[in-house]
Amino acid sequence: MQDDIFRSIDHRNTAEEAVRQIELLLLDGVLSSGDRLPGERELSERLEISRPVLREALKTLEDRGLVVSRHGGGTYVADLIGQIFSPAVSELISRHERPTRDYLEYRRMLEGQAAELAAKRASEADRSRLTAILEGMTQARAEEDFQAEAERDIELHHAIGEAAHNIILMHTLRACYRLLSLGIFHHRRLIFDQAPAREKLFRQHHMLVDAILSGDPEAARAAAEAHIDYVAETAVESARAHERQRIAEMRNVQRAATKATARPAKGKTP
Repeated sequence: MQDDIFRSIDHRNTAEEAVRQIELLLLDGVLSSGDRLPGERELSERLEISRPVLREALKTLEDRGLVVSRHGGGTYVADLIGQIFSPAVSELISRHERPTRDYLEYRRMLEGQAAELAAKRASEADRSRLTAILEGMTQARAEEDFQAEAERDIELHHAIGEAAHNIILMHTLRACYRLLSLGIFHHRRLIFDQAPAREKLFRQHHMLVDAILSGDPEAARAAAEAHIDYVAETAVESARAHERQRIAEMRNVQRAATKATARPAKGKTP
């Protein structure tokens, strides 16, 4: 956590101002679900308020469902995204193909807009983060750490959403990516199992970041949309290839079983 994200506050309305400051940090995505707030003593010193006033502010935030206190374990940002779908609906979605297509169509709209805005609005800090993530992705590829590469993939998309500097878009994208972390959609696993697809995705990520860093909104949107189009097309083909392999293996099993039952018993003539 950055040491400078908390500021001393106006002492005319101390508790309310402390609540407002932390709420804005949550809204802007500076503090995210699961982040631990500084300890009571440290936070009161950084805000330059008394500990009783800080406790009042934290109680208000907790009553609003924005933070949670763990006995003896500190105060944490609550799960701000929450359960997007009920478990029953999540399982229903995971069993059918059409929701995956609709999900990618939805991402295409959101990410195209996010990339365009990021190309217009990204700060130097945003640009540095995008560059660092891409470097991490490059290193993961060199080490053939495909799990780390997939993690950098999601991190990059999060960073682009933040670089768009639109609060509603950022939180909507976070909710959208939560579905990936829950494992509801299987297209990521199918795609990352293929070396050519991983290479193509890697190049697309470079093109996307280059467009944002060069401040070209149209190129950034086009790169984001082309990226999702490729993911959608590859997911369909990967699923078909997987199904073809499954059917071919079943045929081989059945052929072997048929041959075994048709073979005459030893010592007997047919």
